[in-house]
Amino acid sequence: MSKRNLIASAVIGAFALGSSQVVSADPLTDLHNEEAKIHAAAAQSQKKINSIYEQTQELLAEYRQVIDETENLKVYNDHVARLVADQEAAIASLQRQIDGIEGVKRGVVPLMYRMIDALEQFIELDVPVSYESRKERVAHLRDLMSRSNVTTSEQFRQVLEAYQIENEYGSRINSYQGQLEFEGRTIAADFFALGRTALLALSLDQKNAWIWNNDSRSWEALGDEYLSSAVTAVRMARKLVPVDLIKLPIKAAE
Repeated sequence: MSKRNLIASAVIGAFALGSSQVVSADPLTDLHNEEAKIHAAAAQSQKKINSIYEQTQELLAEYRQVIDETENLKVYNDHVARLVADQEAAIASLQRQIDGIEGVKRGVVPLMYRMIDALEQFIELDVPVSYESRKERVAHLRDLMSRSNVTTSEQFRQVLEAYQIENEYGSRINSYQGQLEFEGRTIAADFFALGRTALLALSLDQKNAWIWNNDSRSWEALGDEYLSSAVTAVRMARKLVPVDLIKLPIKAAE
């Protein structure tokens, strides 16, 4: 071959070799690129998986919390149901009592009127200790029974209270001022009550004394021998002197 042909062959061979290297380098680059993309996609997928896992754990925790709350609510609901059942039973009992109130009233109201009548009769037959205030109490009870703004229970309470006050008159010693009628005269006096055992009256000038005779329903004059005892009795009732033995004309029990 001539030199020109050799050079041409060499150049062609060099081009061929270079072309082969370029062709062989492109698939390798693509492979690296694809591998990088795969890794990037895998990393992205892993992030998604991690995110989904975290969400799943949160949902699982919420689910468990809901389950716990559901159990608690079930126990609480059972408790409330028992309370409601008990309240319904109590309401039913109260309703039965309310339904029976009218029947009770129909029995209590006549009883109160009989109690007031009996109290008034008792005061008229009893030793007239604090007579005027006791009569006023009975009048107040009668007025109370005719007032529509006073409940039956309050009326009954005050009737019982009046009976309790009457009961106390028989067990206490007291003194008060008032007036007595004796031989057509109205006399201002200090009264001394020894329960229902004795009722004395002492004139304000302490010169005369009387004792109540419940059999004759009248006052009787006391002799001078009882005058000092009457004075001492009034003073003892007012706690002006110590309690001591005194001489009084007490009627013997039958």
